[in-house]
Amino acid sequence: MEESFKAFVVDKRESDFTVNIKELTIQDLPAGDVLIKVSYSSINYKDGLASTPDGKIVRSYPFIPGIDLAGVVVRSNDARFKEGDEVLATSYEIGVSHFGGYSEYARIPADWVVPLPEGLSLKEAMIYGTAGFTAALSVQRLEENGVTPNKGSVLVTGATGGVGSIAVAILAKRGYHVVASTGKQSEHDFLIDLGASEILSREDVTGEKIRALDKQLWAAAVDPVGGKTLASILSKINYNGSVAVSGLTGGGDVPTTVFPFILRGINLLGIDSVYCPMETRIALWKRMGTDYKPDHLLKVMTKEVTLEELPSYLSAILKGEARGRTIVRL
Repeated sequence: MEESFKAFVVDKRESDFTVNIKELTIQDLPAGDVLIKVSYSSINYKDGLASTPDGKIVRSYPFIPGIDLAGVVVRSNDARFKEGDEVLATSYEIGVSHFGGYSEYARIPADWVVPLPEGLSLKEAMIYGTAGFTAALSVQRLEENGVTPNKGSVLVTGATGGVGSIAVAILAKRGYHVVASTGKQSEHDFLIDLGASEILSREDVTGEKIRALDKQLWAAAVDPVGGKTLASILSKINYNGSVAVSGLTGGGDVPTTVFPFILRGINLLGIDSVYCPMETRIALWKRMGTDYKPDHLLKVMTKEVTLEELPSYLSAILKGEARGRTIVRL
């Protein structure tokens, strides 16, 4: 094992905020049961916030961001894992209060670690990452609530982002008629390649005015946007349809009424990928390597970058300029 290794470190001291690639040792890592040589991490919106001085994600400094990681076990104090095992870890406190994946080594509590499922490489696991897991969990929750391809089309908002792009690909794999919504006209070909059958602008989804009940258009929706977009979607979902909501890039306030719920029986499904129970997490990751895995998963990824290239890509995701998934090679 190397005596030292590279990590992407953010630090904040009074008004001074720094972002640097630093040389660390294993002793610099926080306590944990499983030491992992990281192969890949990924870039998520939360990681972008963690790289800014006012992102309100990091709880103490200095800190290594990166809410996702996949790699090989080097050392383990837990019987569930042994040296040489390929594993992944996402969410929980990783990249928030526990050093994350932007590091050549990570030490993680065993209860946060998932064995790499059959059907996925370490690279593919990080093309998914938290965004892909969130997308898969959204689709699973919709299907658990009775959504099937013969019920009608499924809307995906923020369709060029991490959650949205993988949701489009999974739904298309499952045989759904996918309606993708995006504000980026230049990305229509990308969405069609992922499996979208129709493409709408953001304005097509929200309309000029949000009504308590509007014309029924979709059987279900995957919405990582929230805000006014979610309110508009709820008014346009078919009777007894469902909306899986996982984000708030469009804001935390949802200007809706009770009418979609009490007059059309709409189900609003909250998607939490951070503290999702491990039993559910492991089972879903297995599905992500089998019947949920798009035939063209690698197409979802647009970039593979190094630690040194991270800052510009973290900035891009905060500006809404991300397309598909970007993974970090360690």
